[in-house]
Amino acid sequence: MPTVNETSAEARRLRANTEASARMVGAEPMLVGVAAAGDVVPRMTPTTILTSGAPLEWPEYTGGQRRAILYGAVYEGLAGSAEDAEAKLDRGEIQVRSTQQHDCIGSVAGIYTASMPVFIVRDDVHGNLAFCNFYEGKSRYRLNYGSYDQEVADGLRWLESTMAPVLAECLAGDPIPLKPMMARALRLGDELHSRNTAATLLLQRELTPRLFALATAAEWRTRVEEVMDFFLANDYTFLRLGMAAAKATADAAHGVEHSSLVTGMAINCREFALRVSGLGQEWFRGGHPELQGRFFDGFTAADAEWIGGESCVTETVGLGGMAQACAPSLMDYQGGSFQAMMANNEAMYAITSAEHPTYRIPAFDFRGTPVGIDLHAVVATGVTPLIDGGLAGRSGGQIGAGVLRPRIEAFTAAAAAYAERYPTSIAS
Repeated sequence: MPTVNETSAEARRLRANTEASARMVGAEPMLVGVAAAGDVVPRMTPTTILTSGAPLEWPEYTGGQRRAILYGAVYEGLAGSAEDAEAKLDRGEIQVRSTQQHDCIGSVAGIYTASMPVFIVRDDVHGNLAFCNFYEGKSRYRLNYGSYDQEVADGLRWLESTMAPVLAECLAGDPIPLKPMMARALRLGDELHSRNTAATLLLQRELTPRLFALATAAEWRTRVEEVMDFFLANDYTFLRLGMAAAKATADAAHGVEHSSLVTGMAINCREFALRVSGLGQEWFRGGHPELQGRFFDGFTAADAEWIGGESCVTETVGLGGMAQACAPSLMDYQGGSFQAMMANNEAMYAITSAEHPTYRIPAFDFRGTPVGIDLHAVVATGVTPLIDGGLAGRSGGQIGAGVLRPRIEAFTAAAAAYAERYPTSIAS
């Protein structure tokens, strides 16, 4: 039998989780603007490079994530070559920091430099901001997958010189609510992590009148046409907006004393990590997730490499793997069967604290998605969150896709820290 003190502590935890869940489902992310990272990201400097995952020291970055950091320095003009960039990073003339330390969220390696454009998303209810850089395009070779050549550099420069100014002009003084768009995209077959086709089309529809109005000015017409072509060719364009919206939403639920809800998950080249609402800014680390998926033609598991990734922030707010049953077409992309997808999705209700009142799953009779991953429930059941994701290759580029299952160790580490901070709580 629990003691009175334990019962009181457990009651405090449950009340805190109710508050954190309410903050999470009550957030209202708005796309409010586009700007260069160096102009809006907190504490960003001209010599700072941001990358995905829980913070590491520069010497700890390896493989494709290390290459991406070096290439980011070359792209930004901070170094003349990868070798020059490495020497400057070693000397501290260029600094590498985690996106998480700057209110940003990163896809795969998640490279940010000062000149790169970012989406600015504000939670209108709680006032916090989140930032995400732009999708580079459908080529398998992208900087965030550890690739860099003239084509990659030209693509990044186009985002900076063409897409960013066009979108900034379209958004000036006229924010776009993202939550209704995301809820509708779920009903149209997205889960808003590995599938963003409907959300991209909805965003394009929202922007089209603004783009047409801008194109009436001769000096904008060519750039507007190029941006519209980009939207038509790239179904993943919305992913970065969804990530920023999820980051703002998760951050709104962070910092609630006694709450055991997970408010962040992230991957770097060395580990998977998570943070917990009631445990401050510490990241709890464990081994990389287990992969269950399919490889693109010509690739095998031997070609895969972990180079970072924070798109799993979508799962923390009831999207992605938590809404997988919304997206049966993912079977073709990442393998498996729709029955298995539904079963996996349904299992997530056992480790979450609430059902989302806005994000709903048609295949479950419009039941709300499971939201608010509860650290205690994960440890008690041994069931870890379901994450949709892409697979990076050692030679650069994406080589496959599937489901990621985090190992339990990061959760048990967090549970031990929770028990130490709140010593009379029931940890299982």
